[in-house]
Amino acid sequence: MSISWTDFEKINLRVGTIIVAEANSKAIKPSYRLLIDFGEKIGVKQSSAQLTALYTSDEIIGIQVIAVINFPPKQIANVISECLVLGVVNDDDSVVLLTTEKKVKNGLKIS
Repeated sequence: MSISWTDFEKINLRVGTIIVAEANSKAIKPSYRLLIDFGEKIGVKQSSAQLTALYTSDEIIGIQVIAVINFPPKQIANVISECLVLGVVNDDDSVVLLTTEKKVKNGLKIS
């Protein structure tokens, strides 16, 4: 299925830095509650992400990630997820984060 350029432009993809990662113990599948800094204009947003198979909570702090920031908030267990962190899903359902090759300013738009 194809989408139009207008459809793509509706997706607000931004770069943010993970500043907090802690176990989301109430989630059905093992996951982390993340706080992600998207810079001054956007601020810090919360997310829940199933990253425990490949990442420890300590090692993902400071990683810049790509996220969709204009989905409506969604409750995932005890976390209100305000953004969707993007990753590649492996055959075993583990997730590899989409990151930047070089450090960039938080909040920059992906296009």
